[in-house]
Amino acid sequence: MKCLLVASDSAEVLFYWSDPEFEQSIQEQYGAAHEEGQKPPAFEDSLNTRFAPIIISCSSMIDRIDDCYTSFSTESNHIYVLHQFEECLYIAVNGDGDEREEDLRRKIYVTRKLTEVLFGMVTLSSPLLRKELRPQDTDQRNFLWKKLQGLLGTYSRLREQDQSFMVEAVERLIHPTLCEQCIEFLERRLVQQINSSVERAGEEVLHAFILVHTKLLAFYSSRNASNLTSSDLLALILMVQNLYPSNSDVEDTTPEDTENASAPDVFYTPEPSPTQGSSGAGGAEGNDTPVFQFVDPDIQMAEDSLQALEFPPPDPATPSRVFLEATIKEGYCPMMPHSMYCLQLWPGITLVLLTKIPNSQVAISVYYFLDTFTNLEKRLREGPEGAVTPRGQPPLHDLRSKMDKFIRALGGSDVQTSQLQNAWAEFKSKAFSRTGPGVSKELLPWCRSMKTQLCAVYRQCFVAETLGGAQRLSPSLQDRALAMVQEKLMDWKDFLLVKSKRNITMVSYLEEFPGLIHFIYVDRTAGQMIAPSLNVTDRSTSELGKGPLAHFIKGKVWTLVGAARRYLQKGYTTITLRDGDYYFCYFLWFENETGYKLDVIDLPILPDDSAPIGMLAWDYYRKLLRYYSKYHHGEVVKCYELLTVHLGVIPSEYVLQHCCQLARKLWEPSRIPLL
Repeated sequence: MKCLLVASDSAEVLFYWSDPEFEQSIQEQYGAAHEEGQKPPAFEDSLNTRFAPIIISCSSMIDRIDDCYTSFSTESNHIYVLHQFEECLYIAVNGDGDEREEDLRRKIYVTRKLTEVLFGMVTLSSPLLRKELRPQDTDQRNFLWKKLQGLLGTYSRLREQDQSFMVEAVERLIHPTLCEQCIEFLERRLVQQINSSVERAGEEVLHAFILVHTKLLAFYSSRNASNLTSSDLLALILMVQNLYPSNSDVEDTTPEDTENASAPDVFYTPEPSPTQGSSGAGGAEGNDTPVFQFVDPDIQMAEDSLQALEFPPPDPATPSRVFLEATIKEGYCPMMPHSMYCLQLWPGITLVLLTKIPNSQVAISVYYFLDTFTNLEKRLREGPEGAVTPRGQPPLHDLRSKMDKFIRALGGSDVQTSQLQNAWAEFKSKAFSRTGPGVSKELLPWCRSMKTQLCAVYRQCFVAETLGGAQRLSPSLQDRALAMVQEKLMDWKDFLLVKSKRNITMVSYLEEFPGLIHFIYVDRTAGQMIAPSLNVTDRSTSELGKGPLAHFIKGKVWTLVGAARRYLQKGYTTITLRDGDYYFCYFLWFENETGYKLDVIDLPILPDDSAPIGMLAWDYYRKLLRYYSKYHHGEVVKCYELLTVHLGVIPSEYVLQHCCQLARKLWEPSRIPLL
């Protein structure tokens, strides 16, 4: 029984996601209280009634003591985890015991990450984000909520089933020859042809990669592109899986299963004579012997009604707007707008193109000004009443000329800048006029106003615009790109689909170390992992086989990952645990570029309510690398993790020896330059 709610400080529901069990409990609790003859309250109203006391109490505590509780549990064993992002309160609930506090906190941060990818810097302005998450138009709101609910549902499924989303690192499909060929093909043929075509409508392909289910086969970035962070790449893989979900049961169906499947009672009639309007070719390809089935008219009417309520599937030729971190020569932007094209080659294999849009330079300017006003706010709050310290004056005068120039440049486009101009005029009259208060704390409201108007310009340029306009790769260009990659991978298709389920190359590692059951090796600098496959569906098998034993080992591995994170949060980098018949090990260490292991230092200890350790919800490892690099100036520092599961009968000295040898063997293959 699970739920996640995003609400404003006035207890308005901005977004919710819940499973059927939670929804049923809410309806039973509040639906039964309505008077006879009246309709039960809408689910959203019932949610508001359920959570309003919690939201109001949080708002009151923040107003009075500038602090609030972060979690609590009820008598019915429901766990509530809360986190405030600006003026929006995120609440995650679990009532079935499947999730701990850290799991719920991770889900909150993942939700925040998804909103950043979908809305960009609009998330930095709470008033604008509230409008974006809860549009006034009901159909638009339902469509958006359904999209976000689908993404959260996909995340929950992948985190439960997929190792890469459990440890939050990109898993590669290792085949050096094919990977190299695909990278070369993406660079010299696909991206080059698209970027030289007149049909690209001003867009430029910056990144292109091929996914086999959730595994990365090949990745290419153009020379003028920024590095794609692991956090953003994981979010994109999540979006691809939401658009084209992997259906293991269907893909693993064998011919024998198909023959033995029970079919409905059908009645065959002779094929009718072709009419003049029918096409012979079309009939040969798509028209089999007609099948007539007896269907209850009431059931058919209900199915038609449900289909009418569903939203039409998105046009594959229409890209999604995504906002990703980018550092280019023009500057840094944590949420640079890109267009994302997902072209499905075959079920389970997808080509993804990320393009730069023509007016993306505006995003860099907006972030520069937002960062400047944020720093000014901080200095005004921390400094004494009166003028800011002299070192703050030159940047402020520099800001004046740059902002004037930016507004003039926007005036030549279709962007409405009247509100930004008014806010800027008010700010200048307060800060630079002799009659104004000068650079003092009285400027704080005007700083906030400028930040809101800058985010509004950003929203107008990148979020609110329709993607069906002229700025996109033409459908014919997308079709040619799709055909090119299909031709390249046609002979490899079946091999790739099987290899994505069975990582055969990892078996040799398990055979070389007797007693080793499973391992996960993660290069945290690159954000990539390699491990034996761990598929436990009824139809698929892995290195662990299938059935109860595979499910049991999978549960142990998931438990080990959670335990390792909790110990790492307390500053431990080496963990050995014995659990019944099994021996678990976890190691985190640092190396320089040549592979020399660096000295261990004390890692920072994080509070219990801190952001979760990982790379999707919060890039903990990048911050850890920066922290460690302070002690190794001039060296390239790399971070690695290794998790192993051994049989408990293996002596501990042999287990540790295995781990050292395994890490050395895995170091070289992990250096395949895919990212």
